[in-house]
Amino acid sequence: MKELIKSPLAIVLSFFVLLFIYSTLGPRLPISIITQQKGEPLIVTEEGKTTAIPDIAKISLGIEENGQSLKTIQENVNKKSKNLVSELKKLGIEEKDIKTSSYNVYPEYNYDSQPPKISGYKVSINYEVTIDNFDKVNEVMVKVTEAGGNTIGNVSFDLKDETKQKALDEAREIAIEKAKTKAKSLAKSAGISLGKIINISESENNLTTPRLSYAKEAAGLDQAITQPEIVAGETEISVNISISWEIK
Repeated sequence: MKELIKSPLAIVLSFFVLLFIYSTLGPRLPISIITQQKGEPLIVTEEGKTTAIPDIAKISLGIEENGQSLKTIQENVNKKSKNLVSELKKLGIEEKDIKTSSYNVYPEYNYDSQPPKISGYKVSINYEVTIDNFDKVNEVMVKVTEAGGNTIGNVSFDLKDETKQKALDEAREIAIEKAKTKAKSLAKSAGISLGKIINISESENNLTTPRLSYAKEAAGLDQAITQPEIVAGETEISVNISISWEIK
């Protein structure tokens, strides 16, 4: 029996038995631990929202042709492209607002023969045109088809840099004022005093802008068809601001 008591296993078992009895019948240990210490920051995050009316429209358009002679197709596409760009400039659209977004050459295959053989080629060139006068959007559509354009994509709306910056400043001010008000209320309720601001961070949410869709293939589009009235609506801009205060 004495050898059993002196064994390491018996000693370990005795320790845990005594620990269980002490924790059950002995004095209660505190379970609440305060982690907030003096000088640690109070962080408040708030969102500021504002709206702005889009002042530019972006149109995706272009020319697409196919045939057997790659050289002939490229010459036709280049000729129509120059004419298209010229017509856009006549409408008062500056060259900097006419951006080539893609130029593609695709071989077309005849899969009836094995192995498949190239039967022709497809060439396409696409532009992104920026317009700051919405009254010109429908006119651009008509002129593009007259100049040989046969692919028209979406009409999207956006904000000029200065318009966006002004809206962001307004949203930022709203978020900061909300954060200050909330921090003062929290400090008063908790019975603490706020010190100086030690950190400010910002995250900008994505803009939500409306978009109009047009048929991709515009070849043969009847010019007498009335295009929809362009209404840009409003764009919502939101900013999240996090401010850290020192606690006195």
